[in-house]
Parts: sequence; structure tokens; C-alpha cells
Amino acid sequence: TVPNDWNSQYEDLYLYEGKIWYRRNFDFIPQAGKRHFLHFGAVNYECEVGLNGELIARHEGGYTPFDIEVTDFLKEGNNELTVIVDNTRRRDAVPTVNSDWWNYGGITRSVELLSIPDTYVRNYYVAMDKSAPSSGTALINAWVQLGGEDLASRKVTLAIPELDVEAQAVTDADGYAELSFKADPGRWSPETPVLYDVIVSAAADKVSDRIGFRTVAVKGDKILLNGKQIFLRGCAVHEESISQNPERVNTREEVEALLDVAQEMNCNFLRLAHYPHNEMMVRMAEERGIMVWDEIPCYWSIMWENQQTYENTQQQLVDMISRDMNRANVIIWSVANETPRCPERLEFLRKLIDKCREMDPTRLVSAAMEKRYIDREAGLLTMDDELLEYADIISFNQYVGWYDGSSDKCDKVVWQFPMLKPVLVTEFGGGAVYGNHGPDTERFTEEYMEKLYIKNLEMFSRMPQFSGLCPWVLKDFRSPKRHLAGIQDDYNRKGLISEKGEKKKAFHVMRKYYE
Repeated sequence: TVPNDWNSQYEDLYLYEGKIWYRRNFDFIPQAGKRHFLHFGAVNYECEVGLNGELIARHEGGYTPFDIEVTDFLKEGNNELTVIVDNTRRRDAVPTVNSDWWNYGGITRSVELLSIPDTYVRNYYVAMDKSAPSSGTALINAWVQLGGEDLASRKVTLAIPELDVEAQAVTDADGYAELSFKADPGRWSPETPVLYDVIVSAAADKVSDRIGFRTVAVKGDKILLNGKQIFLRGCAVHEESISQNPERVNTREEVEALLDVAQEMNCNFLRLAHYPHNEMMVRMAEERGIMVWDEIPCYWSIMWENQQTYENTQQQLVDMISRDMNRANVIIWSVANETPRCPERLEFLRKLIDKCREMDPTRLVSAAMEKRYIDREAGLLTMDDELLEYADIISFNQYVGWYDGSSDKCDKVVWQFPMLKPVLVTEFGGGAVYGNHGPDTERFTEEYMEKLYIKNLEMFSRMPQFSGLCPWVLKDFRSPKRHLAGIQDDYNRKGLISEKGEKKKAFHVMRKYYE
């Protein structure tokens, strides 16, 4: 089935890593004055695409969309599309061979054949100026990039009917045009997730979107949304369905189920770990007023000195930003998770952060970093990663009470930070099997996990600059690293709900805290 992964569809492919061939026959009728593209939402991890027996493209990266022009390869009548998918892990790939989530292989998101005019809208960006006031008239900045033929001196129109906006510009020799205009949109926020119809027209092409307007910024130790301080009531989530037999999320119903649980817990923010999730997830979260942390799978120790690895990582970042840059709910771009500190890694991630700011100066940029003991005996903890110089927030993972002592250790911990920036705890928590009850000193019981959460929340109340948190993780998810028989059985058990959706005691602790 496409879209889907092969691991959950066939029992003998559960652990399979390697190549699988897909084939699809379809009929096609040519249209005059049209160009034709194949659009893939995502294929994990590498793929070769053939049309009518001819290799037409290769792509690397398992979580971002890509397009292939097929105008010159299609024929009238029957056509045969072949895709060879290979999810074999490689040391030089992103993510690398070592990861803590299931390597779901296959054409995991939708495939579409698009027919568009010879001259078309290739991309566009519409956003409120970052200096806009919290209400009232504001400057809106936009750009439009055309593709195809005859790109120069084309009139481009951007309309927002509800705001009585119709702005026009003329493209340069490369088909690029910038527009600025004033309008008075209602501000997008978790309480008022207002979206407007935005229509971009050029030549014979017209593109419609639903776009929200807001500002996000940092001032001292505060995160500001529309100029007002906001606390991020978050949760981390993997793109895996709630099910007896979990799979890579690929339907609206599966997305809705995850978002329903997050909102029942009173979340206003999700960390989409550790890769770009399905575009449905981002858009449906936006409609519900849920802010998002968007991340690329630059995870643990990749090959920092390999130029091809860097180019692959940057391309995945560019593709994520290009897809989601018009989503008002995306407030933070993340370039990495738990990467070990060294000079080569710092330079690698600094360049990625520079690329983020070049493409989108309106959002915050950071990474999920790691804590460090200043004095282990005294319980003095910090997060003083060199990357903080370039990041907008102090964001880090910590597991005091799980990988670091028992939950009672939280009572003795003291946190201090080297600079005045907002602090976001991007991971904390511990594991439990749903329905496994016992004393709160026994690991993998719901009682241990419940106490761990209570103690961590008490510890955070003493944490300076505290601006939000993301418990790890929304649901139990499959992992190739978790083999404890009768407990893990190929699942990371840190979920607040089980893989089937059963709520653990810690879920209710978080729901009450966020309330």
C-alpha cells in the first residue's frame, strides 16, 4: 500500500532493511501548454525513480518532499512508474546507522502527478514583518519565485480577499519578485488560530493557501508570541500511529488521533522529533492552534568532517524550511538532537543555523543539546554548549531520575545557565509499561514514572529562565535499541500513553500541570 511503510504491512518485513521495487501503471493524456511533475511527499531513505524503463532521478533523505519534472518522459496512453527504495542505514547518511526510532522503509507519503502551466509559481513566502505590533495594522512582506519559461517581466499578484489586499509586482530576469503591503490581520495564536486565504497568481498559474500572521521573538529570558510572553506547554512526538500494530503516520485520522491526545493533555506546543513530519501534521496542528518545533534528523554522532554528509543535511534543512515556512505555528527550526561536542560539530551546526537565518529571519533557531555537571557532588547542573552563542534559546534534554540517579535526586539539583536566554527543556521523563504497577522505587512501573514526573516538575519550578518543556514522549514508539524482554519488546516505553493509546499515570500528572 502506498503511502505506507513495508515493516508494518508484512510480518516478514518487520526488520527488513534493503531494497524493494515498487511499480505503478497509469494512463496519461498530454495537455498542450502544460508541464508535468511527479511529487513525492517522502521516500525512506534513498530511491531511484524510473519512468517507462528510463532512470529519471535519484533522491536521498527519508522525510522531506521532492519533485521530478517528467514532461519529456511521459507518453500518451499507458505509462510505467518504477521506484526502487532502499532504507539501508549508512555511516555517512543523515540519520546515521545509530538511531532510536524505527527505520520504516518505503514510499511513506503520497505520490502525485501534477500538471501545471509552462510558466508557474514555484514557491512563495508571506509573513508579517517581525517588528509588527501585537495588534492593528502591520507590514506584510512576501516574495514569489516563478519556474518554467519566460520568467522575466511577469506580473505577479498576491491577494488576501478577507483583508481587501491585492498587491502586485513584476518579476526580475530570474522570475523573482518581492512585495510589501500593509494590512490588519488578526494574529494567529493558540487561543485564536486564525488563517486567511492567500492567492498567488502569475501568467496562467494560480496557487491558494491558508496562512496565519504572527510574530515570534526572544527578549531576555522570555519567548514572545505577538509581543506577549508565552509558556510552551509541549510534548515530543514521533510520526508513528496509535495502534495495536503501529505504522508510519500517513492518514488524517492517524494525525488527528495524536493531536487529540496532545490537546487533551492541554498542550499548546509539539516538538516534532527527530525529522520533518508529514505535512498534514504541521497543517492540522496549525488549524488547532498548536505551535511546532520542526527538526531535521541530524542526530547523535554523524560524520561532521564529510562534505557530502553536510550537503545532504543542509538539503534536508532547506527542503523542510521550503515546505513549512508559510506555517504560522512553526516557531522554532531545530538543526540537531544530542550531538556530541567537538570543534567539527560546532562548525557544521553553525553553518546550518546560518542557512536557517538566511532563508527565514522571522523564526527562532536552536537544537536539542545536553546538560553538563559543573559539580556532580553538589548537584550543580548547567547547559553551556558552545552552540548557545548562535542559538536563540537554551534548549536541552535531561533525564535526572532515569539515566541520572533516582527521582529523589531532583530535590538536590541546582541549575544555572551562562547567559540570559529562555530555557526550554526539550526532553525529560522515564519509562513504564502501561498497567505495570508496583512501588514508586521500581523502574518501569507506572508509579515510578508518575513520581519521576512529579519530582521533575518540582525541579523545573526552581529552574531560572524556565520558558517551557517537552516531556519525552507522547506515545510508546518502536525502537531497534529497546530489547528488554517483557518490558520493552522493541518499544521505547517513555510514552505518556502506550502504543495502543492507554493513558499512564504520568499523563494525568502532565494534564493537571498544564491545566
